[in-house]
Amino acid sequence: MATVNLNSDLGESYGSYVMGNDAEVLRIVGSANVACGFHGGDPVVMSDTVRLCRELGVSVGAHPGYHDIQGFGRRPIPMSERELEGLVAYQLGALMGIAAMEGTRVTHVKPHGALNNVACEDDAVAAVIARAVKAVDPSLIFLACTGTALVRQGRAAGLPVAE
Repeated sequence: MATVNLNSDLGESYGSYVMGNDAEVLRIVGSANVACGFHGGDPVVMSDTVRLCRELGVSVGAHPGYHDIQGFGRRPIPMSERELEGLVAYQLGALMGIAAMEGTRVTHVKPHGALNNVACEDDAVAAVIARAVKAVDPSLIFLACTGTALVRQGRAAGLPVAE
């Protein structure tokens, strides 16, 4: 019998702005993609979300996005490869620090919003994201939409890929 891992984007509240009902969603999913502070989330929200994941046995994933709070990470932001690689590594590192503080670890990565959409179509962008993930932790599972540049570039980088 096949097993299905329900996955959800969570931890996207920020300051006094509350997005969704993370506590309830975390009761029905197996893995969560936690906003890393650039499109949503902040250190307290990240910490609270990761703590709930740990308590409920939900896998913690990083959900890096463009630095676009006002547009919720849904607007593409052109940047150099160096800027993009740093953007992804920075957000992964932030969530990994929070996860360590909460007694757990990050297991996977799924780009957010416009970053994900661009990377699904653009092999160069997907390759930079995969390179950043591999540099930070090559054991992280790379979540990607089936048949996209993210899948191709994640595999080319030697990352474990989940479609």
